[in-house]
Amino acid sequence: MADKKLTTPSVLAFEAKLVPSDALMYAGNWEKGDWQPIQVGEKSVRGTISNRLKAATANDPAKLDAEVSKANLQTVDVAALPHDADTLKVTFSLRVLSGLHVPSTCNNPDYQQVLADKVRDYQSETGFKELAQRYAHNIANGRFLWRNRVGAEQVKVVVTAGEKQFSFDSYEFSLHDFDAHPDVTALAEVIQYGLTEAHALIHVEAYCQLGEGQAVYPSQELVMGGGKGDKSKFLYQLDGQAAMHSQKIGNALRTIDTWHPAYDEVGAIAIEPYGSVTNRGAAYRQPKEKNDFYNLLDGWMLKDKTPTLEQQHYIMAMLIRGGVFGA
Repeated sequence: MADKKLTTPSVLAFEAKLVPSDALMYAGNWEKGDWQPIQVGEKSVRGTISNRLKAATANDPAKLDAEVSKANLQTVDVAALPHDADTLKVTFSLRVLSGLHVPSTCNNPDYQQVLADKVRDYQSETGFKELAQRYAHNIANGRFLWRNRVGAEQVKVVVTAGEKQFSFDSYEFSLHDFDAHPDVTALAEVIQYGLTEAHALIHVEAYCQLGEGQAVYPSQELVMGGGKGDKSKFLYQLDGQAAMHSQKIGNALRTIDTWHPAYDEVGAIAIEPYGSVTNRGAAYRQPKEKNDFYNLLDGWMLKDKTPTLEQQHYIMAMLIRGGVFGA
């Protein structure tokens, strides 16, 4: 390798190999079904002033009374089960693609050959078994439901792949570790086949028994620019039906990184180049500690420093995630 003076390509990109659709949300009953689309509505509320105030206002009783007596008027999007339905149904599809050894774009043929060899060696050694098991585990445990999963009476996930069907009681599967569970092995084999042989198409249906009339939580829209008007919260909807972004589903499925240094403290995190967790405001794979994606990848490809098997899993999961990684 040293003779060739291998360098990182200026253009290097990978297409995602796990491709979820947006997820649609339905309301019905745990026992009877009767599924109907959940519509996003609006309501206007008169809230109270509850934000932290400046000391000059907070410490002056007259100013404080004047401030909190103001109405905090808000118009927000809302989504909830009807009062004759107790269960949320969430559906999406997932495509699993093979060909990880071939970048979508690479302008350095020598680098591409080295990378292809490393990916093939990894595939030959592991068959993507560990990664497939973890992706399958995150489908079985319903992690993609996010807040909708919290406090549900029951959570069930039904997966269909061709003529195969799998059913999981999600509370039997941990959100905190990926200990081997025989019930997910068959689903993991479908994902393995998709990553190594030919594409696989998986349909996922999740059922959460929440209680009649309970709120559900679609994705929240980020409104760019000044187009918000008087509304303070926008929920994602497809033709009026409550939905979740494919990015949010994908983030949950790739929350498999238990190989980062802070695992004992924060548990599994999503596969990201710097181990970033935005709601914690932290990056758990720091370049100065040489355990971020770019340092690990360069060491493996350019210097032939083979990472530990755990970090190889991480690097391959990053390539499955996809992205632009050139210099």
